[in-house]
Order: sequence, then structure tokens, then C-alpha cells
Amino acid sequence: MKGLPHGRYTKEFREEAVELVLEGGMTVTEAAKRLSLPPSTLGNWVKAHKAGKLGEIGKTHRPLTEMELARVKRELAEAKMEREILKKTAAYFAKESLPGTR
Repeated sequence: MKGLPHGRYTKEFREEAVELVLEGGMTVTEAAKRLSLPPSTLGNWVKAHKAGKLGEIGKTHRPLTEMELARVKRELAEAKMEREILKKTAAYFAKESLPGTR
């Protein structure tokens, strides 16, 4: 997948990407790969979020075009769907491994 040009991410995209790491149980590397981001960029966003400064990032950059935004939203939706499938799969196999559940 081709990444976006440097510094052209919306505030919403940054927030949702950070959410994948903090609440979604993904590592920075996994989430960055799925969103076509450099891991260092996402890591910086997570650090900025923890410091309460995520909203200050990218204020001087122009927003994404409609086509770029649509692609990024599609990729984010795909990553969220994959995460949900993995959660359900893990729960299924955890249930199967319990004694007396077969």
C-alpha cells in the first residue's frame, strides 16, 4: 500500500489511529502497518496524545483531498473489521480450550 505524503493527516484520522493502539489492543507497529503509516509517526502521535498535545500536531498542513480521505477511511474500516474478527476468533479458541466445553 502506498502511504500518504508527509504531514497530511486529518485530526480525526490521528485520533482514530491512536485509538487503535490505546484501546484496540494493537501495537504501534501493527496499527501503523495497517494504516500505511511510518511506525515512528504513529508513535509520536501516541506520545502527543498522552501529553495532551495531539490536537496541536499538523495545524500548519493542508487537509487530505476527498480521494485521499476516502482511501484512508476505507483502510481504517478494514483494520477495525480485522481487529473485531481477531477478537472473536481469540474468544472462540479460548472457549474451546476450556475443559468441559466441547
